[in-house]
Amino acid sequence: MRAARRLNGATGVLAASVLLDSAVEHYRGSFANPAMILPLIVSSMTIGVSAHGFIDKRPGAHRIRGLTYGAAMVTGLFGAGFHVYNLLKRPGALSLQNLFYGAPLGAPMALLLAGLLGSAAERTRNDPAIRGRIGRRIGRRIGMGRLVGLVSGLGLLGTSAEAGLLHFRGAFHNPAMFAPVTIPPVGGALLLNSLRGRGGWMSRLWLRLTAALGLAGIGFHAWGVHRNMGGWRNWRQNLLNGPPVPAPPSFLGLSLAGIAALDLLDLRCDE
Repeated sequence: MRAARRLNGATGVLAASVLLDSAVEHYRGSFANPAMILPLIVSSMTIGVSAHGFIDKRPGAHRIRGLTYGAAMVTGLFGAGFHVYNLLKRPGALSLQNLFYGAPLGAPMALLLAGLLGSAAERTRNDPAIRGRIGRRIGRRIGMGRLVGLVSGLGLLGTSAEAGLLHFRGAFHNPAMFAPVTIPPVGGALLLNSLRGRGGWMSRLWLRLTAALGLAGIGFHAWGVHRNMGGWRNWRQNLLNGPPVPAPPSFLGLSLAGIAALDLLDLRCDE
């Protein structure tokens, strides 16, 4: 139950990051497509059900939470398709220029990850012995701990890749900008290695460091907004043009999910 509630909390943090980041970016795009309001609605619902799951100590899956997490997965998947289409229709298609300034591919994937992790939390709750295996549909028996670890580890690698792209756009003018492209990938790699039963303590330590980085990143990005002309007094413009303040907490959410995966592995729930 501790692992399930931690997964609910991680999902809420990830969904909050998506909500705030999407609100800023889609406002910048003037909500030109009516569908741009959908991720704000779904991520808000995901935050609400995740908060409920975090304080809910009762075993058993909750129908409304499960449906909401399913909606988050579908919305994230379709959002990724919209963002890919947005890039491909621009002159130059998948050029660096478009990757820098076009619709970010990582944002809808974060909502997809939130839905996956939330669904994993509900499946974990649904089995009193936490024995559930959900890999039969693809012909393999994948333990819940390994599945959550796989999603979290790959999520950390992907989020770090997006941070690297945007920090490269900023020419890494601050040495601290190297942190999101060095610390989280190591944490993700260690977590994936732990799925083989090795180095769990090191993974846990590095994931805590990555979580701390997610919190520190909020401060760095807030400082970046402050450095723009007018600072926070001109917040309406600088929030749109400065570094995305809501982005770094995604590292926090994925790290918490990775720690929950290690909890499940330590309990030998996969066996």
